[in-house]
Amino acid sequence: MQASPLDALHDVLPPSEVSWWPLSPMVWALLIITLLLLLLIGRYVYKAHCHKKAKKQAIEHSQQHPDNAQALHIILKRLTKHYYGVAATTQSQTQWAHTLSRLSGLSFNEQELNSLYAPKPDSQLANKLTLAINKFKLKEKIDV
Repeated sequence: MQASPLDALHDVLPPSEVSWWPLSPMVWALLIITLLLLLLIGRYVYKAHCHKKAKKQAIEHSQQHPDNAQALHIILKRLTKHYYGVAATTQSQTQWAHTLSRLSGLSFNEQELNSLYAPKPDSQLANKLTLAINKFKLKEKIDV
């Protein structure tokens, strides 16, 4: 009897399972890029939070003095000084009214700001200053 030619074949061995460790260079690169991207996003969010912190505090202070126009004006000056420097707050009354109009989107004039020093300031001015604090622009470019 002749032997079958199939008996001469060896058994087919399946390949062994590939280990997940160590990671391939492409996976390492992908992990590093993802980590750097997350760090950059986190840094951006943190800086934005810190940048807006002064405005949030000014809004809180303005809610403590809703009818005191002089206190609201001081808060607005401090906010402007924080974001735009001393030169923006030490202008003449006319230029300060113009700067305030640009930064708040509301219209202020010199007479309104002069009424702050009257014995009884205008009550509508307090509402307008509160609105100016809430609408204060943080990234406006101003030339002083």
